[in-house]
Amino acid sequence: KDNRSRFWQLYGQVAAEHDSDFLERYSEDMESILLFSGLFSTVSSSFIVAMESNLSPDPSDTTNALLTQLVQIGLHNLTAAGSTPADPASMWSPAASAVRIQMIAYASLSLSLLAAFGAVLGKQW
Repeated sequence: KDNRSRFWQLYGQVAAEHDSDFLERYSEDMESILLFSGLFSTVSSSFIVAMESNLSPDPSDTTNALLTQLVQIGLHNLTAAGSTPADPASMWSPAASAVRIQMIAYASLSLSLLAAFGAVLGKQW
């Protein structure tokens, strides 16, 4: 019985050392992951905001088309005024490459936020 208690006492010491080393090492790793995923999310968000204008029509195109129609009407050229569309934005669609790039940017942001969420859960556990 004395050997068994010494064995479990020694096992408890070794397990406690191993667990504390493990927790310290991975706690530092999760802090690094949290820091870098936060930085990456910030940079990725700024790029997404900058690229957002590629997915909507330019409002100045509509203004220019309407001004052109007003000038044509003012010059009594009603046939030319009726041939241009009143709202060029209705015929506009974003480029396929811009949509693909935005999809990749949103996917990378989502994965970065998922990594940060995982690191927070790991640190709280």
